[in-house]
Amino acid sequence: MAQVVTQPVAESVPTSNVRMATVAWLLTAVYYFYQYSLRSAPGVMMPELSNAFGLTPVAVAAIVGLFYYGYSPFSLVAGAAMDRLGPRRLLPGAVAVVGIGALMFSTGNKDIASVGRFLQGAGGVFALVGAIYIATKNFAPSKAATLIGATQMFGMAGGTAGQFAVGPLLQSGVSWNAFWMGMGVAGLAIGVILFVLLPKEPKVQSGGGLKTTAQAFKVVFLNPHSILCGLISGLMFIPTTIFDMTWGVRYLQDAHGFDYGAAVVHSSTVPFGWIIGCPLLGFISDRIGRRKPVIIVAAVILFNCIAWILYGPKNVFPPYVLGLVTGIASGAAMIPYTVIKEVNPPQFGGTAAGVVNFINFTFSALLGPVFARILQRVSSGSDKLELADYQNTFVLLLYGVAIAIVLAFFLKETGSAANEKQTSEA
Repeated sequence: MAQVVTQPVAESVPTSNVRMATVAWLLTAVYYFYQYSLRSAPGVMMPELSNAFGLTPVAVAAIVGLFYYGYSPFSLVAGAAMDRLGPRRLLPGAVAVVGIGALMFSTGNKDIASVGRFLQGAGGVFALVGAIYIATKNFAPSKAATLIGATQMFGMAGGTAGQFAVGPLLQSGVSWNAFWMGMGVAGLAIGVILFVLLPKEPKVQSGGGLKTTAQAFKVVFLNPHSILCGLISGLMFIPTTIFDMTWGVRYLQDAHGFDYGAAVVHSSTVPFGWIIGCPLLGFISDRIGRRKPVIIVAAVILFNCIAWILYGPKNVFPPYVLGLVTGIASGAAMIPYTVIKEVNPPQFGGTAAGVVNFINFTFSALLGPVFARILQRVSSGSDKLELADYQNTFVLLLYGVAIAIVLAFFLKETGSAANEKQTSEA
């Protein structure tokens, strides 16, 4: 059993350093907003993409899912590189890669678009890992969960924009490929802005080469609480990444008869709920000094919301409430990002963030195509999907959230209240 490490970081940080760190964090959060808008945008343009690529919606979903094949493995690269090189050397180039990926996606060629979608994920992961690295290295530990939650708030704001704003754009006459071309140019511009404005940072560890990197991965991966963090986060995340952001609009249209505009608005309430839930649940966790109760209660709420979305009657709750509460509860998936930093040595902070992100989004990378194939099989390959088809496919999400609840009971409590209790008993 790996030893749990409590990070003894001072609560007070020099004001000038805090100002510089705040600038760096905000700029990186904007980058995260940008990449998340690209991540979610395909969900509102599946018919257009099917026509452009000449593929079925299921095949298009497979291309869209390539984002996570880049995002997941490059989480490890981003984490280790962040520990060795720091954000300023990495982030401008990474967001430029996302922009290039968007331009490739706009070509309408399925092979080029597939590579572009992969690049969007590979470059996009540096945003979250970089923002978490900046937040946990430069701010007091008692604010960790709040800041990581606020980081994800920016991301989910982008996710909401990728659905809520892009849908009306397409309806107003903007072509799907014009959108992707514009976002590609925006990515290159953000790269330039980051290069110019990211403040210089203290000297970052540079010695040790591959041996140091391998040691960091060994320490983090052999800590069972690191694995638990990734599993819990991943199982709570996939209802958003696979169900809502990929199939949410079509589900509401096919299974409940929503028109396109209404389906887009209802689907976008889930990432909008994340905007509220991530900082709110992080703040509550910091406030009470506990991580596990917040994760468990939120996961129970998430379980019930998914069950109602799949099996409950319509029009029982006021409009948008169910999607909003689903997103708020899902925000607890970011708390394990705080826990993994608290159960590993502080010098491996970037690596720890990369590992939890890797495990988390490996679920999305591997299970996205699986859900698409199950949906195709249960519908016998029909283009017209029924409510029962979605129920038989996405009931697996309920099992996943239930497993996350069980695993959370085995997670080490790392909140400040638990640490104070341990100190008083020592």
